[in-house]
Amino acid sequence: MSGHSKWATTKHKKAAIDAKRGKLFAKLVKNIEVAARNGGPDTDGNPTLYDAIQKAKKSSVPNDNIERAVKRGGGLDGGGVDYQTIMYEGYGAGGVALLIECLTDNRNRAASDVRVAVTRNGGSMADPGSVSYNFNRKGVVTVPTAGTDEDAVLEATLDAGAEEVKDHGETFDIISEATDLVAVRTALQDAGIDYDSAEAAFVANVEVPLDAATARKVFSLIDALEDLDDVQNVYSNADVSDEVLAELDAD
Repeated sequence: MSGHSKWATTKHKKAAIDAKRGKLFAKLVKNIEVAARNGGPDTDGNPTLYDAIQKAKKSSVPNDNIERAVKRGGGLDGGGVDYQTIMYEGYGAGGVALLIECLTDNRNRAASDVRVAVTRNGGSMADPGSVSYNFNRKGVVTVPTAGTDEDAVLEATLDAGAEEVKDHGETFDIISEATDLVAVRTALQDAGIDYDSAEAAFVANVEVPLDAATARKVFSLIDALEDLDDVQNVYSNADVSDEVLAELDAD
């Protein structure tokens, strides 16, 4: 979730075995509900819903939860909540830029919770636009590296609009324009290459390299934000090397 980095991959494995699993499930279900509300409950005509469901399934969200979210969002059972998407901007240690994406039914609660989490963890809020210019909205398809290689991934997706493939060790991120996301994902499926997720995300133009001490502070801030029910995604321009990650893992 945190900017599609190696750290995000590491945290995803931890999330599967600790108390954050429940929060992850809730956020994935919320994504499904909103996608169904915005584009209808038919996955054939709503690729955003299709991708939200696939991501939930990859994270082992029960099918019953998925089906109920589709019905709520699609208005098939008369329920559901009217969520708003709100983006907050801020800074972490070392001047790291943060985009904090919320999906909430209570704007005041979301704003207050985000502000408290940021200030209590050594960060600061930023004015609208002062951080977001560092990021572009892109399509990001994440592919496990096991069983494939970067050349095969790039060859399968280049004609579909892939711009680059980022190697994060256990995963590849295929970056494209957001409008080419479905084409890239479909190209992978046609080539028989498995993928973990496909979604529009904010990708930093320029990343900031961090040492271990600064990275520890930034990750603590991101963890605090991601622990909030209203926060769906936290994007940053932090660049953490394999050596720094190894040092943090050794703590």
